Amino acid sequence: MNDTIRIFLSVLKSALRKEQPVIPQDISINEWLALFRLAGTHNVLPIFFEAVRPLPALAEHWELLTSVKQQVRQQVIGQTLRTEDFFRLNDQLQAAGIQPLVAKGIVCRNLYPQPDYRPSSDEDLLIPAEQFALCHQVFTDFGMTTGGSQDAYEVPYRKAGSPLYIELHKHLFPPESDAYGDMNRFFENIHRRAISLEIQGHTVYTLGHTEHLFYLICHAFKHFLHSGFGIRQVCDIVLYANAFGKSVDWAWVLESCKAIHGEKFAAAIFAIGKNYLVFDPEMADYPPCWQEIAVDETPMLEDLLEGGLYGNASMSRKHSSNITLDAVAAQKSGKKSKNGLIASVFPGKSKLEGRYPYLKKHPYLLPVAWCSRLWHYGKETKNARDNNAADALKIGNERVALLRLYGILE
Repeated sequence: MNDTIRIFLSVLKSALRKEQPVIPQDISINEWLALFRLAGTHNVLPIFFEAVRPLPALAEHWELLTSVKQQVRQQVIGQTLRTEDFFRLNDQLQAAGIQPLVAKGIVCRNLYPQPDYRPSSDEDLLIPAEQFALCHQVFTDFGMTTGGSQDAYEVPYRKAGSPLYIELHKHLFPPESDAYGDMNRFFENIHRRAISLEIQGHTVYTLGHTEHLFYLICHAFKHFLHSGFGIRQVCDIVLYANAFGKSVDWAWVLESCKAIHGEKFAAAIFAIGKNYLVFDPEMADYPPCWQEIAVDETPMLEDLLEGGLYGNASMSRKHSSNITLDAVAAQKSGKKSKNGLIASVFPGKSKLEGRYPYLKKHPYLLPVAWCSRLWHYGKETKNARDNNAADALKIGNERVALLRLYGILE
């Protein structure tokens, strides 16, 4: 672990504790740039900046301080506007007799010392499929529009003149995914077990604490199977565990994690939280059955820091996800994984249905989707320096090995 990462994690830990960080006084301008770049890659720049802003070590770099301050100000204002519009929409949904369940989003942000300093580009709402038409009408009346297929498991909505972006879910995970679509089985009839929280003077309905914690783990797990998940999701999970762990059925969460071969993955997250962030096993009532899981969290920490938020650090890394997803899907179906390069260039129908909905009704058009995908890929990467087929293959194979290390793959 280099000095930049060590300082970054130390500052993040202090910020979550509402403490002033202790860092070296001789940090150079290039080191500050690297720290802010890392914070931006993980979408925790406002949290990080607010912690270091008063430090004398930064004050002497006035131009950098001013520049980053402006970025942070824009992000916080945007998040504040999103939050305000979300509450207005949520209130209208409830007035219409709909109780959408908030997953992550405002529930997690509210656990941070300054909620709007934890950016969230969207809000995820889960509704029963039979309420979709009514929900769509409320969204439309609120001024929101969608360009997505209303048959999809999640439908995106935007509001003109507002930064509000909603992903309206009928399922928490895409049912068509061979790699993780089956995780929906843990959340059947979830609306019958919903709870309500009071957040900033508004009633918000959400998943019960046991299932919500497990969902946060599953969401990180899904992105881990793709190309990575980033330090912010670790923060969400450990803050949630600290806040609500005493209400969590940890034995059920463990058995559910085992069912998806994710118990070592989850244990590594809590180990990262304990050793580098603010996870408090006593506060969370973290039981011995979890603490006894032997796991080395270092490889995961290195992977998630390198990958950035949701593994989006580079196009090569993003495209490597076809290799890891193919390996997981093949194991579940009892088949042999395809050649990594072939799987990356020519993924199966289920992996492309979200982008090319016509494949659901016309699967024979898969070659057309491949051609379209390759055309977009070429256009997307024409001038990109961070995308290379050989790099994608290398990263994919390395991450397959990482999945084996944590018991996800045999």
